[in-house]
Amino acid sequence: MRNPTPNIETFIGCDADYAEAKIVLYGAPFDSTTSYRPGARFAPAAIRHESYGLETYSPYQDRDLTDYKVADRGDLELCFGDSKLALKDISDEAAAILEDGKFPLLMGGEHLVTLAAVESVAAVYPDLHVIQFDAHADLRDDYLGARLSHACVMRRCHDLLGDGRIHQFCIRSGEREEFRFAKEHTDMHPFSFEGLKETVNAIGDAPIYLTIDLDCLDSGIFPGTGTPEAGGVSFNDLLAAIRTVCAGRVVAADVNELSPMLDASGASTATACKVVRELILSICE
Repeated sequence: MRNPTPNIETFIGCDADYAEAKIVLYGAPFDSTTSYRPGARFAPAAIRHESYGLETYSPYQDRDLTDYKVADRGDLELCFGDSKLALKDISDEAAAILEDGKFPLLMGGEHLVTLAAVESVAAVYPDLHVIQFDAHADLRDDYLGARLSHACVMRRCHDLLGDGRIHQFCIRSGEREEFRFAKEHTDMHPFSFEGLKETVNAIGDAPIYLTIDLDCLDSGIFPGTGTPEAGGVSFNDLLAAIRTVCAGRVVAADVNELSPMLDASGASTATACKVVRELILSICE
């Protein structure tokens, strides 16, 4: 009698044994602080499922996911009613992956999940820099009184890291006070990736956390996100930017803010899958 294969869905080509893996995917299906349209909690599962519409091979980089050891740990079971508890669980998972000498790659979820991962990575790499691709500054000190919000995530990361270690690209939305704060405390490059290569060169051998909020993409090609902003970058520009950052010493990363149900065509989810594939292969370079 044939033994059935367990029905466990992973990102395509990322089914290596955890003990052998160099890169480990883990999902944080959390969107409890989303300020406009919810749905990002469904992104990690949607990305895994849709990834089987891709090939494991990337013609952009002439590399194949099957040539590398990548494990997908699946989604964390998070408390939607308590952001602090959810963040602790995400932070603990990132810390465990780092302790095992592996690269943690987080799939969100809303952008607040980045804070939890950055906390754990910064504990291992105290000189950590964060490079953020995003439409929004995310530098509010609070959002409607809440200091834990996806609108505040980079402000909380600044609380951890201090001045000069958060580098922001593609930003085209935020309150006036956020842009004033950025002039004094962060390295902001609005609207595009201009200055990215110079930034990576200036960071040098210091460790980098790369966070990709997919709403950095133009909403015309990526409408499936909770807070779309017109005027973003192209898909090809994003792929080139990922490769530029990964030429530096990237030690952890995440992809966030896909809300799959907001794009019934499925094109936004397919785009997110391709970003994840290209990010993994860029890390493996």
